[in-house]
Amino acid sequence: MPTFVDQTKIEVQAGKGGDGIVAFRHEKYVPNGGPAGGDGGRGGSIIFVADSGLRTLMDFRYRRKFKADSGENGRIKSQYGRGAKDLYLRVPVGTTVYDFDTNEEIGDLTENKQELLVARGGRGGRGNIHFTTSVNTAPEIAENGEPGEDRVLRLELKVLADVGLVGFPSVGKSTLLSVVTKAKPKIAAYSFTTLTPNLGMVILPDGRDFSLADLPGLIEGASQGVGLGIQFLRHIERTKVILHLVSMDPNNGRQALTDYQAICKELLTYDADLEKRRELIVATQLDLPGSAEKLAEFKQELEQAGINKPVYAISSVTHQGVDHLMQDTATLVNQVEQEQVPAAPSPKQTVKEYKYQAPKKHEFTINQLADHVFEVKSASLERLVERTNLDYQDGVIRLARKLKNLGVDNELRKKGAVDGDDVIIGTFNFEFVQ
Repeated sequence: MPTFVDQTKIEVQAGKGGDGIVAFRHEKYVPNGGPAGGDGGRGGSIIFVADSGLRTLMDFRYRRKFKADSGENGRIKSQYGRGAKDLYLRVPVGTTVYDFDTNEEIGDLTENKQELLVARGGRGGRGNIHFTTSVNTAPEIAENGEPGEDRVLRLELKVLADVGLVGFPSVGKSTLLSVVTKAKPKIAAYSFTTLTPNLGMVILPDGRDFSLADLPGLIEGASQGVGLGIQFLRHIERTKVILHLVSMDPNNGRQALTDYQAICKELLTYDADLEKRRELIVATQLDLPGSAEKLAEFKQELEQAGINKPVYAISSVTHQGVDHLMQDTATLVNQVEQEQVPAAPSPKQTVKEYKYQAPKKHEFTINQLADHVFEVKSASLERLVERTNLDYQDGVIRLARKLKNLGVDNELRKKGAVDGDDVIIGTFNFEFVQ
């Protein structure tokens, strides 16, 4: 039986764009052929695809780094390099993707075949066919391809089930699941038999159906990490209906109302929005001697506590009350689905307008690292340097001209830079000359 993996950390590296090249036409009957260096191809992006056939994040447990191919370099005769194929990674439906460093949610894959771009491939660099001017008809200028995005991600799987079974360990969740679905969960009379969520499909005689998840047993303090902790509490977030199971075993030494309130408290401590979730209270193990008396006492205690909810009495062993519970559960699931259908917007509703603001380009700061050593910090300038092919003098001159026009030279002088000082931009190191 495969291990259930519901959270993991991976690194994704999109492909680098191909480099543009410097080339010239050399054909017999074409005098002064001119530049003919093609552009580099786009690097491969990394895309997650939701797959309903997957149940865990097991594929990411032993392989943690994924890298897409780089684009092909430009070619002669003005031919573009071939773009790299995107890398598609399959994940289970219900996977949420977060940026590991900022904890920002990047996307939520809740439908089969849904796609999410998580790392974009770098653009290909331009060849020298793009840099011809009236005063430079044979430019030796080409751009390097952009590096692809490199991100560290956290993947979190939340089981997608219409109905979730909650309750203390050994209240009969796994037994009920095995009776109403074809799932075969592990069943035994000790705490935490269920260590992973089990999922099954309930199909009723009238054709209605819903998915049912047996979530691992909760105990008091679970929302703070006691027992199985919050390891599986996240799976309750997506359920439409909660079936709250409470044992009517008169010999288990537990108070039914106390157990019910303790689980409710843990759920609300984890997520206050769960208070709005529709819930059915299910009294289990009614086949045991003395269970009917405990059920009557439990109903009376609920009424005294001001909890006016119906209680479904069932026995998964004798199947007493199970069909009625499943019918009402399906009805409640349908009601919730209808309530969740978004209403058509009213013409009177205020529409928010979002105005795009382009990021300011080429902002930079200059720090003096040591005597005669200065560092220019700027993400856009670092990309500019990375994209410049410094193997050709024309490329070096073009970069120097751009830095001067952007005011880098003037700022270096204000900071005290003199001829011969070292200047660092990213991985590029050059000598400052006024």
